[in-house]
Amino acid sequence: MPTRPRSFKQVDVFTATPLLGNPLAVVLDAGGLSNEQMQAFARWTNLSETTFVLPPTTAGADYRVRIFTAVRELPFAGHPTLGTCHAWLEAGGKPQGEEIIQECGVGLVRVREQTSQLAFVCPPLLRSGSPTREELERACRGLRLDPTEVVSAEWVDNGAGWLALRLRDRPTVLGLEPDYAALKGLAIGVFAPWNEALDGGEAQFEVRAFIADDGMPEDPVTGSLNAGIAQWLHREGLAPDRFVVSQGTVLGRAGRVYVERSGKDIWLGGHVSTCIDGQVRL
Repeated sequence: MPTRPRSFKQVDVFTATPLLGNPLAVVLDAGGLSNEQMQAFARWTNLSETTFVLPPTTAGADYRVRIFTAVRELPFAGHPTLGTCHAWLEAGGKPQGEEIIQECGVGLVRVREQTSQLAFVCPPLLRSGSPTREELERACRGLRLDPTEVVSAEWVDNGAGWLALRLRDRPTVLGLEPDYAALKGLAIGVFAPWNEALDGGEAQFEVRAFIADDGMPEDPVTGSLNAGIAQWLHREGLAPDRFVVSQGTVLGRAGRVYVERSGKDIWLGGHVSTCIDGQVRL
């Protein structure tokens, strides 16, 4: 039986224009919900992620968030981090300091407000380095991609298990038609630089993200993947201190992810807007 009503928002992340980013469902008053209830609601929303806000359990944190896809819980994800923070602030949340401190499965994540955007510090990678030849060949088979079209590949796992493939050009990224059955068990990101003469200067990279095991096999706009890619690009000197990523093009979205390196930190941000504000009974 449904219980008491709980504050709820559905927000759109990584776009200044609602309905062109990545939607997120946020339950702002999740105290007392069981794991099973959270997972059932995330499955019902049928979004790439649904979050549940709880009181913090770690000193210094402003709130705690649990992040669920339609099939599992994640220790960290980027668009849920920004979307949850936006919803929490809009609902009256007050940070203890200048930055907002989110507690989640990977620990404490710093978030800041900057003009009309929110941004978080990219968390440390849990796994990095090159994939094995077998891992790369399997990813290419699933993407229906000739391995010779891969410029380089790296694990950029900060909690979601991402393997990233750098391709030669944007048309190759946009033209991929994956075999999702062959990708089962993998989280694959692909990216390539924009050609300013052909694509314009609004963004510098195009990204796509594939998670065959989740309810939405291609994620519209992906913070965790872009955070890992940003760390890779900056480490190798392949991107300027500030750059913009385009994602979601093939899905009819217009996601924009803003990356900025400041000292030792890499901040990843974007716009967030509220599309639905109300209550939910769980």
